[in-house]
Amino acid sequence: MNTQHTHGDRAHDNPWVLSTRELARRPGNQRTVRRTVPAPSGDEIIGLAEVIAVPGGSDVELDLSLESVTEGVYVSGTATARLEGECSRCLDPIVDDVEIRIGELFAYPDSATEETTDADEIPRLVDERIDITQTVRDAVVTDLPMAPLCREDCPGLCADCGERWVDLPTDHGHERLDPRWAALQERLPSTD
Repeated sequence: MNTQHTHGDRAHDNPWVLSTRELARRPGNQRTVRRTVPAPSGDEIIGLAEVIAVPGGSDVELDLSLESVTEGVYVSGTATARLEGECSRCLDPIVDDVEIRIGELFAYPDSATEETTDADEIPRLVDERIDITQTVRDAVVTDLPMAPLCREDCPGLCADCGERWVDLPTDHGHERLDPRWAALQERLPSTD
């Protein structure tokens, strides 16, 4: 078993692309990769764009094991990153750390797996390299809440004035006039 810890091995110029050349298509060969990579930005953002995501350019810590298996290279390990977003109830900023587990087979060219699966089902090795960007993105998005909260019991905003309930007095309220009487109110003199 070949185990290697790398910090500077950068396949091409993209730090999300990992070389598998040392594994040499020999099942059982293994390589460890630990590195910090910048989070993608723009259309490549990791997360739910307008809700909560890993800010583009921020650090993503990768601690991965690449293992040669019969059909390809199995990548396992963790990715750790900082999330930023806003509470879906009160719109306050949210900052949190996330650590996600990764487990993905990258199929060898001309393997039975490559021949029997669609390209969007299982990622592929290209020129003895794997791009783990989509794998990390999928794992993070699967782990994110669709409606993140600053805290579980967040009361949100007042539907009438839009102020945060936590900032309002306990007796806060708004007079609600039955819409059927609204036209009559306009005709009556004000009592102010």
